[in-house]
Amino acid sequence: MCGIVGILGEHEAAPILLEALKRLEYRGYDSAGIATVQNGHLDRRRAVGKLVNLSDHLVHEPLAGRAGIGHTRWATHGAPTVANAHPHRAGPVAVVHNGIIENFRELRSELEASGAEFFTETDTETIALLTERYLSDGMTPVEAAFATLDRLEGAFALAFLFDGEDDLIVAARKGSPLAIGHGTGEMYLGSDAMALAPMTDRITYLNEGDRVVITREGATITDTEGRLVNREVRQVLLDAGQVEKGGYKHFMAKEIADQPSVLADTIAHYAPDGTQQINFDDQSIDFKDIDRVIMVACGTAFLACQTAKYWVERLAGLPVEVDIASEFRYRDAPVGEKTLAIFVSQSGETADTLAALRHVQGRARIAAVVNVTESSIAREADVVLPIHAGREIGVASTKAFTCQLTVLALLALKAARDHGRIDAATLSAHLDDLRRLPGLVSHALTTSEETARISRRLADARDILFLGRGQMYPIAMEGALKLKEISYIHAEGYASGELKHGPIALVDDSVPIIVMAPRDALFDKTVSNMQEVMARRGKVVLITDAAGAAIASEGTWEVIVMPEVPDLLAPIVYAVPAQLLAYHTADAKGTDVDQPRNLAKSVTVE
Repeated sequence: MCGIVGILGEHEAAPILLEALKRLEYRGYDSAGIATVQNGHLDRRRAVGKLVNLSDHLVHEPLAGRAGIGHTRWATHGAPTVANAHPHRAGPVAVVHNGIIENFRELRSELEASGAEFFTETDTETIALLTERYLSDGMTPVEAAFATLDRLEGAFALAFLFDGEDDLIVAARKGSPLAIGHGTGEMYLGSDAMALAPMTDRITYLNEGDRVVITREGATITDTEGRLVNREVRQVLLDAGQVEKGGYKHFMAKEIADQPSVLADTIAHYAPDGTQQINFDDQSIDFKDIDRVIMVACGTAFLACQTAKYWVERLAGLPVEVDIASEFRYRDAPVGEKTLAIFVSQSGETADTLAALRHVQGRARIAAVVNVTESSIAREADVVLPIHAGREIGVASTKAFTCQLTVLALLALKAARDHGRIDAATLSAHLDDLRRLPGLVSHALTTSEETARISRRLADARDILFLGRGQMYPIAMEGALKLKEISYIHAEGYASGELKHGPIALVDDSVPIIVMAPRDALFDKTVSNMQEVMARRGKVVLITDAAGAAIASEGTWEVIVMPEVPDLLAPIVYAVPAQLLAYHTADAKGTDVDQPRNLAKSVTVE
């Protein structure tokens, strides 16, 4: 979702703001802009589309000043137009905003009644006009910003820049992340520490409800009660080079290829070589005290939870419910002190997932499976389980998904051991299998050339179905999600046994069907469903191991042969060809692989 940057520096702000915004492109956006103060004069530049358009605009109309704010906008209220792009300005104040102001209509009506004129369709313009009114009433910039904040309802990260003030940014965080960067005689602001990485590694994360007055000398923070507070300055070890593609055509391609390495890091953290137990540091969960598990997430993370449900129920014998975060609160699921609620989010800032976590806070034990340990979800959970995937830039999640699965598999094994469902020897055997996972994924990656060839044929399809049984059903859904996200081809994932209950009506000789079928206990049933598809001229792409291919490849359109894998690891390994098919199909179609239309990496509004 939208990105914010701010600078009070010693050098021209515009080029630095633009570079910082480039580091936030992965969040998704459809317009961008910056505002600066030069010799007390506030000015701004905005453009629709990619940052290169803003960069071109700045070549023709430069923007001077050493104080500034910038924004990449993902449209919510109002279409992606220059008028709706941030920063929004009303007289002497410019504002950038992530989130949604829920009471903007009431505020707009109030302002219009007092003679204010609106020029955009956005909720953010209301913030700027309200601040302008308080300034005209004689308030100082800080007073006006705080008075405006007192009136706002909803979720937001906000930054204010003022005419005549080249050493002042006022900012606030409520429901959307915001961080302060500390320099020497310079201060920075960002919705993501990644944006600030080239400038500083000293970061302060604002807490929920914090407001901050920033000058070049430092930051003054007040909490929700208006009390002065000190927030920790952390040294964030974030390599600016992490946002480089490393010779790959797209970030997604690099991140798919990163998986053996990051999976090895994840496994080494929780189950180092030479140990035969799972180490959750000082945050261990004793599943003996747990009689029910709820897993809550969105998108790809939700499908990781759907997969883990099979593991936890089969291995540990615990009942598991999996909920889409945006729906969880509205069914008001009963939870208790013996309920473990697991919230899974790559960014740790997913708005719906964070709201769901707060819904059960104090009523259940909360575990967060996240990639960003400084995130809101991590800070508000009882137990934090990092996935160690490293920075993921591509909007379509790949390495974060497989690392989430790995951590959830470890949780399932821990639950099984705590409940006495497996003994020490069986746990040790599973951990030995897990340590083979990076090598198995490397083997799966060798199918890249083959999947690229198949993908050139898939690129002409209008509809594609993915089928799987048991723990491969969520992986079928994930394969379909990946494909539709980045190639814009309509794709759906189904449980193979459900085919005859409706989806088979879609099958004809123009519809490819991707069948995820390792040679497991459900293989024969999956092949039977596959035969039903082929009998109706469906074009089957069978993804299986050598034993499965020997039995079932006759009559298929294509076969992708995978390594033989332990049952527990099959969903993780089989996610790789699904990712490769999506990637190569999108590349063949020429779509924007890393930043697909209408999508954002981190969804920070409900």
